[in-house]
Amino acid sequence: MSTNLFAKVGIKIVASSVTISLGILFENYKVMGVENLQPVAIQITQNPPETTAEKEADIEINVIDKLLNEPVFSPFRQEGTVKDSTRPIYVITGEEMEAQGARTIREALKFLPGILGDGTVGTEVNALSGQFIRGSNTGQVLILLDGRPINNAGSGGFDLSEFTTNNIQRVEVLPGGGSTLYGSDAIGGVINIITRRPTEKITTEAKVNLGAYGLNQQSIQNSGKKDDISWVIGYNRTQAENNYPFSIPEANFSGTRENNDALYNNFNLKLEADLGKRNTLSFSTLYLNKEQGVPGGVPIPFPVNGQGFFNSLTDKNRKYTDQILSDLTWNLKLGDGDDSLLTARIYGDFLNTRFDPSGSSRFETNQTSYGIQTTHNWNFAKDQNLVYGFDYRTVNVRNTSFSYSTNQERLNYDNDINQGALFAKYEVALIPKLTVNLGLRQDFSSLVNGSVTSPSVGTKFAVSESTTLRANYIKNFRVPTIANLFNVNPSNIGNPELKPERGDSYDIGIDQKLGNIGLLRLTFFKNNVSDTIAFKRLTPPVNGNTGTWENIGLVETTGIEATLNLQLAKNIYSFINYTANDPRILKSSNSAEIDKELRFAGADKLNLGVSYENPQGLYLGLLMNSLNGYPTNNINTEFLSGYTTFDFKIRVPLTDKLVVTGSLENLFNQRYQLFPGFPDGGRGFQLGFSAMF
Repeated sequence: MSTNLFAKVGIKIVASSVTISLGILFENYKVMGVENLQPVAIQITQNPPETTAEKEADIEINVIDKLLNEPVFSPFRQEGTVKDSTRPIYVITGEEMEAQGARTIREALKFLPGILGDGTVGTEVNALSGQFIRGSNTGQVLILLDGRPINNAGSGGFDLSEFTTNNIQRVEVLPGGGSTLYGSDAIGGVINIITRRPTEKITTEAKVNLGAYGLNQQSIQNSGKKDDISWVIGYNRTQAENNYPFSIPEANFSGTRENNDALYNNFNLKLEADLGKRNTLSFSTLYLNKEQGVPGGVPIPFPVNGQGFFNSLTDKNRKYTDQILSDLTWNLKLGDGDDSLLTARIYGDFLNTRFDPSGSSRFETNQTSYGIQTTHNWNFAKDQNLVYGFDYRTVNVRNTSFSYSTNQERLNYDNDINQGALFAKYEVALIPKLTVNLGLRQDFSSLVNGSVTSPSVGTKFAVSESTTLRANYIKNFRVPTIANLFNVNPSNIGNPELKPERGDSYDIGIDQKLGNIGLLRLTFFKNNVSDTIAFKRLTPPVNGNTGTWENIGLVETTGIEATLNLQLAKNIYSFINYTANDPRILKSSNSAEIDKELRFAGADKLNLGVSYENPQGLYLGLLMNSLNGYPTNNINTEFLSGYTTFDFKIRVPLTDKLVVTGSLENLFNQRYQLFPGFPDGGRGFQLGFSAMF
């Protein structure tokens, strides 16, 4: 990116200083402080108290409770709160997703700092999810489901557009890696998806959501408890045509998006049993089913052989996914108190993807994963905690291609990866204001070069009641995918000698209360990734192979994450967050890439929002999402322009059982591309109804 990072940092520091000054001016406002910076709607209790005075008092309490004590799991591998973490972490809850009209997890990440979560091939509900954290790519971000890994070991990553939000309690974004606690794939960061827990009372919630371009979404959830058994069971159906008009000026093209439809059928089930006062057993399963058209992109004629040059529009390509994600978890409190918790989990996942291009062939991938997690959380002394345990995961991936013209199937790979690990993390309050944690993990792998040691250290120091300093270091890694290692397709032949990618993540930050009206959180970070696995064309071909994979390159990303939450007046709230990324290629087999910006991962992101929220549950919000331009190739000769969109969100409780939600997205119909030749959907709307009975 042409803008110098340090100039941008300087501007932000000046802006932060002005904000701090404003906070001091308003220090006597009788508004309680906040600590968790969430650029999203604040959770408000739907059942109002009896008097107006009590209502106003309750929203103050709820806001503080929400922002200071938001529960999070991923920084600790146990339940904790945002204020307990030495690392910056960002959260969006199910209530906030509803208020924002987020239909999938991909859309829910839109206004969170620290992550570039926009889809790389479109903005429709089924658009393929791409997430970039601190200069990392999608395959270098670990996806957890209730604290366990679900990344695709065949091709890497996990498409977050597969998850509809009807069954989601919250989503946590933890920038800076997480290999010490979770192992492979956590080079850039961790995204943890937490599903709903059962309610104490038997309730049923039904939702209908209609919107632009044929959006038709229905869901139903039943939850409750009977004696010692509690449950959540639900279903979501989402359908959309996505046949919007668009134009690509670079190709002198105008038309209507075709073959862009999607149909979801998602089921969820969670059962929990209380086995006495100190034992619980739970079973959870998700079935994620999606059929969609794959319309392709408009060919971009110039530059020749550029990023969009080989695009093609298709009216027959189809994609089908069937995902089953299941686990059985046992929690046991040891001893007589509440200071020792043993958790044991077994899980099994079945990920199936089929791609049918133009009816001439079929590509199919089937992944089977089985795993074990055992964790002991132990507060063995005052102000001292130890988390340790054992992980094991075995994955088989089979990939085939079938030609309808020859009626022949070709096996591209059918291989296994087995990974086990021992880990521990110790945290101690050396003095009341100083906390330090030390972590270590040793991974063992069936791969020749797959065993890795991952240490970490973190600390926070409360300089005063209003100022906290924090710093962290984490060593991370990512093993090659099965396709990287074992593919026999001559166009991208596997390389079994590949080494794991390795990363080092550093950050230092400050949490500064602004009088009594808000909190500024500022984090400076550096992320290094070496032994990057990259595709290499073989010219001329070697033994008939035209491409393979190799460990090349070093990428260093520096940047900042800045977040600010304010309460401007009674029931009026605002947020601003800014994420700056400057990923530079320091080493590469292609000399033209040296000192250039890594493609896609370097966009800077700015979010703004202002909202009105009252104790009865009314929410009105105006939210802005802005990305600047970024290169689409690593030699930085091709760029996409940035864009800025505004969304209006509304949530109106008609009664304590009936809620209406509405959303106007991209109010000013800003048109842009997220990948050359692939358009956005333009202005859209949603109108939803939710009933509880």
